[in-house]
Amino acid sequence: MRGFLVAVSLLMAAGINTAVALPPAGKPAPDFALKSDSGRNIRLSELRGQVVLINFWATWCPPCRQELPQLNDIYTRHRSTGFMLLAVNVDDKRADAEAMIKRLGLRFPTLFDEAKKVAALYRVDTMPSTLLVDRDGRVRYVHRGYLSGYEKKYEQQVRELLKE
Repeated sequence: MRGFLVAVSLLMAAGINTAVALPPAGKPAPDFALKSDSGRNIRLSELRGQVVLINFWATWCPPCRQELPQLNDIYTRHRSTGFMLLAVNVDDKRADAEAMIKRLGLRFPTLFDEAKKVAALYRVDTMPSTLLVDRDGRVRYVHRGYLSGYEKKYEQQVRELLKE
């Protein structure tokens, strides 16, 4: 899967449009449960009533490494206001992700999808991929890839959804 995602990410970075594969805005976010870096299982449906940002990432993805500290800032600012950030790591080796989490000082929950089942459920074809889910569990915004400045869009969209 890594090779496919790398190829698609390179196409996206080059500005070549690929078919949208992630769940579209307005549809219910598919439910899943994964073990987190704290050792507990987190189920998306149990977060109903909160605004949830789901970010799919991998250690081998340079834009992911650039984006994660920005997401950490958003999480820190909004976590006490009904906002949750779930970072779904798709590395083959959990230890690689844990080392990066520690090195970057990430505070949000990281979920481990070593089998790539949740990535397949969400039809992730680009790294990173980010979805914002409203309090009712519907996908409201979908972002494929990352460029510097996207975090401003995320911040605006989080604030908008928190006001609803």
